[in-house]
Amino acid sequence: MGSDTACQSCDLLVSVAATKHGESASCPRCGCFLTRCYDDANHRVLAYSSAGLMFLLFASSYSFLSLSRSGVENKITLLQTPAALWSYGMPEVGALVAAFIIVIPATVLAMMAALCILINQGRYHSWLVPLAKGIFLGQHWSMVEVFIIAVIVALVKIAAMATVVIGISFWAYAAFTVCFTLAVSSLDRYQCWERIEALKAQ
Repeated sequence: MGSDTACQSCDLLVSVAATKHGESASCPRCGCFLTRCYDDANHRVLAYSSAGLMFLLFASSYSFLSLSRSGVENKITLLQTPAALWSYGMPEVGALVAAFIIVIPATVLAMMAALCILINQGRYHSWLVPLAKGIFLGQHWSMVEVFIIAVIVALVKIAAMATVVIGISFWAYAAFTVCFTLAVSSLDRYQCWERIEALKAQ
């Protein structure tokens, strides 16, 4: 670990050099979380990112939900979710949904996997910095958790009106959500920048 880092909340300069594997550091003034040290953080992030991308591929390949009522059955896939909004005259909303639940999360995971591979190789590249910046920016625009919670709430209401069959895609997307959350939480901002700076100094 490096020596000092500034608290994002109160700007206090805090020494985190003594932080060891499994330990976390918080600001002594305001209590804001600063960093959590894991020696195998890169391997964790790479594993979660790779698994998440695989689950997203499965989620895009099978039926998401199946609704049946009075002998009429309708199926929908994950990719048809934003397309349905487009067909109902809401192209802007459909595009945003596709971006927030599929495109941005998938891009963030792919960027995280690429970042970890390069760091594990111990080689510095000039685009490591913009890659890391893109990851930390994209995390805030991903809404996979919001989507899966909204689907669960909608299912509770729809179940009273029709027969609902949850498809493989739903469970794959739920697993993707878990992997995405674990990958994001495992990539510590401070440690990431420290490793990039260490590679640059070589």
